[in-house]
Amino acid sequence: MSNRERLGSRLGFIMLSAGCAIGCGNVWKFPWMCGQFGGGSFMLVYLICLVVLGLPVLTMEFALGRAAQASPVMMYRKMAKTHSDKWGIWGYIALAGNIALMAFYCVVTGWIIYYFFRFLTGYTATLGFVPMITNPAVNVIFLFVTVAAAFFILSFNLQGGLERVTKFMMTALLVLMLILAIHSLTLPGAKEGLAFYLVPDFSKITGSVIVGAMNQAFFTLSVGMGSMAIFGSYIDKHHALLGEAVNVIALDTFVAVIAGLIMFPACFSYGLEVNAGPSLLFDTMAAVFTNMAGGRIWGSIFFLFMVFAAMSTVLAVCENILAMVRELTGWSRPKGCLICGVGVFVLALTTALGNSVLHFQPFAEGSSWLDLWDFIVSTNILPLGSLLLAVFCCNRFAWGWDEFVKEANAGKGLKIQPWMQVLFRYIVPAIIVFIYVYGIATFKWR
Repeated sequence: MSNRERLGSRLGFIMLSAGCAIGCGNVWKFPWMCGQFGGGSFMLVYLICLVVLGLPVLTMEFALGRAAQASPVMMYRKMAKTHSDKWGIWGYIALAGNIALMAFYCVVTGWIIYYFFRFLTGYTATLGFVPMITNPAVNVIFLFVTVAAAFFILSFNLQGGLERVTKFMMTALLVLMLILAIHSLTLPGAKEGLAFYLVPDFSKITGSVIVGAMNQAFFTLSVGMGSMAIFGSYIDKHHALLGEAVNVIALDTFVAVIAGLIMFPACFSYGLEVNAGPSLLFDTMAAVFTNMAGGRIWGSIFFLFMVFAAMSTVLAVCENILAMVRELTGWSRPKGCLICGVGVFVLALTTALGNSVLHFQPFAEGSSWLDLWDFIVSTNILPLGSLLLAVFCCNRFAWGWDEFVKEANAGKGLKIQPWMQVLFRYIVPAIIVFIYVYGIATFKWR
């Protein structure tokens, strides 16, 4: 693409980047992982991972994208001093990672839209997570709605489509979350729920908790597979990128924390399991709303905010896929949307039908296609991609520390300081390697 599209404002960049980061990772995955890994203990390790690992990697990805003015399929090769094909290979892996993410993320988003529809229409008596995921028609129909809506919006130009819609959704999301959190804090079990969620029990911090926290930090920020580099390539050089990364992480963390403030007081108030896993959002919150005064209205509001959160990420990641495919093929935006939309829909059918027609257990008993796609993305591509970013940006045989800092510090705002080189170049890669190897060694394969 000779004339690269641009975002219309800095707010658009922050909202779009935060929209990519904020989604099911914050309001679906984070609460159930927090519940399974001990509440406040997981929260503490997660916050440390965000600051020590997430902030440097996000800054590097923004910088690489802005400097390259290209999508991940081209940027590594373009920015490497040797322009070697060996760096370009990761660009194709990044494209595969984005597609693999949508192979399950679009299905989860469809579940959320389905729940919103059921609460809005008042048909909640028979609502349940297991009946939903084992119903092929529900899964396919709402997957189609999700993918069709996303690529329809993306078929318009960047400012008129993605940027405008994301600004609205993110603003509405933040307002709805605050309303729901305030309401949840008035419930009778709020004190016990807050204690579980916010007070760490250091005896519960294990290797598994640390692995889960790191993977969740990378997952929620969408770093490591070029998702954020795309938006870096759409922004001007008026602001330094460390500060922009801080803004995105602050918004992302705010939403994750507020999601817990909504869910855990409700769980303790109604005597529901906090370690229910992936069904926590659906079964637990549906039970809460079904049994409370005005539950249909509160449930509709809750799942509306969930739709906004999930769709903001679907739009952002599908934009990444579209940008990479268009850069490889030269297709127009409408043509790229049609072909990419069909491809994502067909691949996501594995997850949509994975608990019914295409039943498949890749790992331990009870696992499914969703677990396989999540393993590929969260356990492998995101941490390994983040490791590659650190190596690429901080070493002379690739892009190099001096060039990276020059790009990241261009503009006004928070700058990378010389002392941070030790963190970016040595500490971040060492931590990622150690936690990744430990995670693979202790993974429950069977």
